[in-house]
Amino acid sequence: MSEDQVIAVGKQVIRIEEKAIAKLASSIDHNFVKAVKLIYESKGRVVFAGLGKSGLIARKIVATMNSTGTPAIFLHPTDALHGDLGMVRKEDILIIISKSGNTDELYNLVLMLKRLDVGLIGMLGIKKSKIGKLCDVVLDVGVDEEACPHDLAPTASTTAALVMGDALAVALIEMRGFTADDFAMLHPAGSLGKRLSLKISEIMIGGVDLPKVKLKTPLKDAILEITSKRLGTTCVLDDNGLLAGIITDGDLRRLLEKTLDLNNLSAEDAMVKDPKTISKDFLASFALQQMENFNITSLIVTNEEKKPEGIVHLHDLVKLGLQRR
Repeated sequence: MSEDQVIAVGKQVIRIEEKAIAKLASSIDHNFVKAVKLIYESKGRVVFAGLGKSGLIARKIVATMNSTGTPAIFLHPTDALHGDLGMVRKEDILIIISKSGNTDELYNLVLMLKRLDVGLIGMLGIKKSKIGKLCDVVLDVGVDEEACPHDLAPTASTTAALVMGDALAVALIEMRGFTADDFAMLHPAGSLGKRLSLKISEIMIGGVDLPKVKLKTPLKDAILEITSKRLGTTCVLDDNGLLAGIITDGDLRRLLEKTLDLNNLSAEDAMVKDPKTISKDFLASFALQQMENFNITSLIVTNEEKKPEGIVHLHDLVKLGLQRR
């Protein structure tokens, strides 16, 4: 195949799957509302089942629902008929994903669960299939064609099922009033959890490690403070211990461009007044955002009286993986 032919195939696949998703929008109707309410009002979990590639899609939707406040599990149809059916409780909701809606293993599973009076939702390619006739709600995920040139391998149909699963999950997020804080509780690890939960008070440098000098401190001593604390900056405090300014490595370089005689200068002569500050109660991700907005590398953490309590440095935030990827 030529390069142009390869590109044409790739674009054709995307067009076919795009068409499948567009068609899917028309199936968001009262049945979708009924399915969402059935899950929302259930006191159990959402049990997903599917075979082959539909099973893989089911597992992905399970992961999405679990991470957004809707408890879900995957049940392999074959394993279910050999003992795993015991994991399903009467208060659960079963969602079957199937292109044909006629797969024997899934059909037999549905028959067994009908006896338990479990709520049944079908995400089916053919609504009036054997399984469709047994379901309480059927969500139409049928497609006109697969992206596979032989119209055999599930491609557009699995995409449609995945998108429908996302639609269910997001509708449930809205219905439950699921917040970013709720999301953070379920994602404590990794950069995502840190962005949503890590507070400045947990990472700021404070105590004896906080660089600080007085207004009248000789500039040479202020430089020693910056050097010894290795943060590239120091707070400058007034006689009441309140923040009066800040000196950074950059400020010192700019000062040296004007004069090389530092002997008669104090911290007050080199400092920048009214530096950017932040409260320790803010999220660390907000500190990073502020640094990016103002093109600075550190923020002084102050209390309500404007007394320094700590400092947050850009390098520490980056090391924590808080930058967006």
